[in-house]
Amino acid sequence: MEAISVFKLLGFFVIFTHLHLITGTVTYDRRSLIINGERRILISGSIHYPRSTPEMWEDLVIKAKNGGLDVIDTYVFWNVHEPSPGIYDFTGRYDIVRFIKTVARNGLYVNLRIGPYVCAEWNFGGFPVWLKYVPGISFRTDNEPFKAAMQGFTRKIVEMMKAENLFESQGGPIILSQIENEYGAQRKSYGAAGKAYINWAAKMAAELNTGVPWSMCKEVDAPDPVINTCNGFYCDTFTPNKPYKPAIWTEAWSGWFTEFGAPIEQRPVPDLAFAVARFVQKGGSFFNYYMYHGGTNFGRTSGGPFITTSYDYDAPIDEYGLIREPKYGHLTELHRAIKLCEPAFFSSDAIYIPLGQRQQAYVYEGNGNCAAFLSNFETEFAVRVLFRNRHYKLPPWSISILPDCKNVVFNTAKVVSQTSGMQMVRTGSRLKSWESHHEDISTLANGPSLSSFGLMEQINITRDTSDYLWYSTSINISPSETIIREGRKATLTVQSRGHGVHIFVNGRHLGSAYGSRETTRFTANAHVDLQGGTNIISLLSMAAGLPNVGTHFESRDTGILGPVSLGGLDQGTIDLSRGPWTYKVGLNGETMNLNSPHGTSFVDWSRVSFVNHHQQPLKWYKAYFDTPKGNEPLALDMKSMVRGQVWVNGQSIGRYWTKHAKGKCSPCKYPGAFRPGKCQTGCNVPTQRWYHVPRSWLNPRRNLLVLFEEVGGNISRISLVKRTQANVCSSTFEHHPTISNWQIESSGETSMLRDTKVRLQCGIGQSISEIKFASFGTPFGSCGSFQHGTCHAPNSLELIQKSCVGQESCEVMASNDYFAMDPCPNVLKRLLIEAVCSIKPN
Repeated sequence: MEAISVFKLLGFFVIFTHLHLITGTVTYDRRSLIINGERRILISGSIHYPRSTPEMWEDLVIKAKNGGLDVIDTYVFWNVHEPSPGIYDFTGRYDIVRFIKTVARNGLYVNLRIGPYVCAEWNFGGFPVWLKYVPGISFRTDNEPFKAAMQGFTRKIVEMMKAENLFESQGGPIILSQIENEYGAQRKSYGAAGKAYINWAAKMAAELNTGVPWSMCKEVDAPDPVINTCNGFYCDTFTPNKPYKPAIWTEAWSGWFTEFGAPIEQRPVPDLAFAVARFVQKGGSFFNYYMYHGGTNFGRTSGGPFITTSYDYDAPIDEYGLIREPKYGHLTELHRAIKLCEPAFFSSDAIYIPLGQRQQAYVYEGNGNCAAFLSNFETEFAVRVLFRNRHYKLPPWSISILPDCKNVVFNTAKVVSQTSGMQMVRTGSRLKSWESHHEDISTLANGPSLSSFGLMEQINITRDTSDYLWYSTSINISPSETIIREGRKATLTVQSRGHGVHIFVNGRHLGSAYGSRETTRFTANAHVDLQGGTNIISLLSMAAGLPNVGTHFESRDTGILGPVSLGGLDQGTIDLSRGPWTYKVGLNGETMNLNSPHGTSFVDWSRVSFVNHHQQPLKWYKAYFDTPKGNEPLALDMKSMVRGQVWVNGQSIGRYWTKHAKGKCSPCKYPGAFRPGKCQTGCNVPTQRWYHVPRSWLNPRRNLLVLFEEVGGNISRISLVKRTQANVCSSTFEHHPTISNWQIESSGETSMLRDTKVRLQCGIGQSISEIKFASFGTPFGSCGSFQHGTCHAPNSLELIQKSCVGQESCEVMASNDYFAMDPCPNVLKRLLIEAVCSIKPN
């Protein structure tokens, strides 16, 4: 089959079913993308430019390249780039051209997923809120106002890329683009209109003439020449919708997102490696980790609602830009093993060979090359298989990779990469000169407001310019009411479709209530002391990110939509919902720009005395701190606070909420299909405690910290911390095959070295200060709790201390020669080491 690419022909959309013309430098056929005539197995990772800072981009890309990646994948986020119709922002974290050029400068390709719907746990799925109010609009269907706006933004991005010569057809790094995103479920809901829309979107994209292919993920009906692709935890059963399209896995989920009040989801790396090897062994030639670096939802960018500020995603590079081991190292070894198979992979189609009831081999052989993948799908036990007259032991739920059809260089279940333990350590940089300013609700009647009879939807009023909207009304109570005469309380009931509400009556805070990601509709009750005469009821409704997924999510309501009722009166329960209400967008502090260094001087701040300090709702705080020395990533420890938002030097760190996580945390075993809920950590502690503070946002001295606390908390316990490596552990077996042990002899024959190295590596600026555990023999346990087995070389600790203490990194051989003894002949021996990393002495 000839290669095919994106094209425009005679002004209309053409579907080919047989032979296709080559019109660009990036083409494809059923086996792979073809770049300048060369087939490649392409390994990709998602890094979203707004979820980090420009100062972090270079380091992230270099780490991705060193991890074996060929491609960086990113969405394009419409709402940050076009906050108002026709008003564009491509500066700072939103400088997508700078990001793509950073990728190109380091020799990697780009998959540009324009969408412009992105989902991504991003606010409103990446759509600007103004789009919701375009007359006659209906999102993501055969709707002319929506298609016009979508086409306008897509063309804007494509023209920007062309102007900078960033498509591969122009010599740039972009080899693939995506239009729409995960549309399959919506298409079914919309029926014929959905089908018409997806055909229009494909035609529109193709006619932009980028010279590189377009894709659609999770859209089985993607029309030619657009490639339909797979997203999921596993994609080895995926088949493209036409026999001349390659198998592309757009999102291999490295973990899962986190919501406030839920535990952290972690995907074991043996299972992730197993999933990727399963995809490749069946002919998959392009896979992308979502995420490779998750980053941070700075500002109010998280969607959901209730998605955390951290978007760490258990990715190989963590939220702060540090390597997460063993996930990073194990996947790096996997990538090396896959690349060794590349010559054989493209020399033939796969030959399937059953090796047992749940064991199989996929073999690629031709032109003098041979590579094999041996799989065991059992979840409880290892299996010994016979392949080409050799026996191989396959651990449960694993694949062994044989680049020469003889020697195993990698097994997905055998993790020998270093394991790193991270810690958050106080920096010693104090938060000084704390001052506070109370959000005065007595001034709600002042300034711009809106009045109406009945309750109004929140986003319709705020246009998402603030998380906050005040709903205020009043009621006159006769002094002769029984509850007044007897001093009893009335009951105020508020039903809300917002994400939280604070209740105030006559200026007094009576309570708060919150919804959840699963149940955004909730009821809040408060017992109220009313007074004879006029009583003011003020409700502060809060949003925590707009919906980002689902059919017609633009039509979902937010805010206090009632009923709101007052019970316990002589006349029974009064429905206040239909009465007069006054609305005020945002907080006074937001109006006065208190979160900015330029706004804090416009109000009177009161110095905080921790001796007499008492918690109050709706309070602004500010303090100053100096930037600590070093280059370790920094964060704020917000464990002592409750809920609010925080800024540093006017930059929004994001929403914080120390809601404790409820879940089913227990030891996690990697075998068996992964799903959210299987491997949870962090139960019964705050879902998120630390909030990333990029160093590039800081000055050497006197950095301004501003926070708005909704409920109350202890500001004296907020601290600035740094993220460092606490310990590292390494594990290997003697004679264990690894990529570093693979040699290609001058004769072309392959062999395996017999001695296996184990490597310990501390973080930048650190050295190995102590060896806590070392044993060559039959030790067992996990990092931090290793134990000696019945077989142990007694000189293990002494030898490794001499080799490693004081070094930033060291290598040790797992061999009888290195330890000058065989502590247990005829037994396969293992080497386990745990080392402590500390800052290097000056």
